[in-house]
Amino acid sequence: MDIKVRLLSKEDYKDLKKSMSEAYQGVGEVWTRENIVDLIDVFPEGQLCVEVNGRVVACALSIILDSKKSNIYDSYYEIIDDGKFSKHDYEGDTLYGIEVFVHPEYRSLRLGRRLYDSRKELCEELNLKSIVAGGRIPNYFNYAEEMSPRVYIDRVKRKEIFDPTLTFQLSNDFHVKKILKNYLPEDSESMEFATLLEWNNIYYEPDARSHSASKQTIRLGLIQWQMRLFTDLEEFYDQVEFFVDAVSAYGADFALFPEFFNTPLMRYYNDLPEREAMERLAEQTKEIANKMRQFAVSYNVNIIAGSMPLYERNKLYNVSYLCHRSGQIDSFRKVHITPNEFKHYGMVGGNEVKVFDTDCGKVGLLICYDVEFPELGRILADQGMQILFVPFMTDTQNGYMRVRHCAQARAIENECYVAIAGSVGNLPRVNNMDIQYSQSAVFTPSDFAFPNNAIKAEATPNTEMVLIADVDLYALRDLHEYGTVKILKDRRKDLYEVNLLK
Repeated sequence: MDIKVRLLSKEDYKDLKKSMSEAYQGVGEVWTRENIVDLIDVFPEGQLCVEVNGRVVACALSIILDSKKSNIYDSYYEIIDDGKFSKHDYEGDTLYGIEVFVHPEYRSLRLGRRLYDSRKELCEELNLKSIVAGGRIPNYFNYAEEMSPRVYIDRVKRKEIFDPTLTFQLSNDFHVKKILKNYLPEDSESMEFATLLEWNNIYYEPDARSHSASKQTIRLGLIQWQMRLFTDLEEFYDQVEFFVDAVSAYGADFALFPEFFNTPLMRYYNDLPEREAMERLAEQTKEIANKMRQFAVSYNVNIIAGSMPLYERNKLYNVSYLCHRSGQIDSFRKVHITPNEFKHYGMVGGNEVKVFDTDCGKVGLLICYDVEFPELGRILADQGMQILFVPFMTDTQNGYMRVRHCAQARAIENECYVAIAGSVGNLPRVNNMDIQYSQSAVFTPSDFAFPNNAIKAEATPNTEMVLIADVDLYALRDLHEYGTVKILKDRRKDLYEVNLLK
């Protein structure tokens, strides 16, 4: 058997007429040759068919409407303008399905699903916001005396009743937008009722013109930083610039440095009390952040500048800076301070949790210990986060495994990517920073579109290196809408929720 989905041609009318006559016995009229010719003339790419062994046995016809100019709630004959198709508008935003049928002898081949999938691809390629169609409810006449159309539709949704048309449409990710009255006056099976169905294009870009949908791939560059002593600040900058240059040369969109990656500079204050030494290191933070911003602009890469201490109003914070390649700079203050950070330095936590808009999507920042608190990741996910960056610093493998496992959990439960980067080596002349353990990695959700172990890439443990990994933001949209499980959508918000207190 030879099956193919293709564009309908004017020469197909003879087969089309035979198949449609079989599909719609007693319901509706067969499209005339003039109708089909007109449709192909005004919108050729919108007329699809399935050919089986050289014969057209299924068809999907459509036009484009401007939702601001046309009333999508109009009756069927008003939408098609009695076969004139005058409402078709190439500059519109909605693909309106005016016909789908399959010859009865071929319905076991699931050809309708192929046509629906092709329509969705067309909607994405033309950058239209949705597919809208009126749908019959042909089994309703058996229940009309005992329930309203609304109750009937709800019971079909719950699979308590089977409707050959509505059940199929719901299984293809359409949702009922409205119940229509007098949609097809001759449709006695549906009692002249119909559903207005909608499928939303999750790739729709309202400010873009028509385009072919393609994967939106973002390249991440993670720096697994070797702790080493520097003779001065300039030598430190040279090492930072070396890595920024390296990831930029690979075309990375982001460069991620570890937590407290500038602590080798504390060697000059090792004779001071621990709190005072950290305050002295904090005096350099604004200068270093500004230097990182300059690197971001000159090397055309967004830089997450690990984290550094910030002394402000007699309080010591652990702060990460997001240096955009546009020159903008944002910051995030570590919310959860570890017992050691408090014991040795008297650090305090920040009070803001928010996502940052970048030229590569919405990103979140959490610093080390923060990722062990699932509430933060969920708050960021509710704000649209796509990539979570976690600079960390751990001295033992035990501490590292806590960060790693929690980061993996955040990726799965929040349907996002999580990138973690840490330091390796040792600093024998810096108090409390003497040993490091790290294996930087990029984690993914766990579903078919992602690696089987939900690990996109990982570095060699305890070795200075750069880890480069590509992540696909469109795969996250697919997961959110069509994943094997839909964690964010299936939350029982009637039972529990996580809120950011103001």
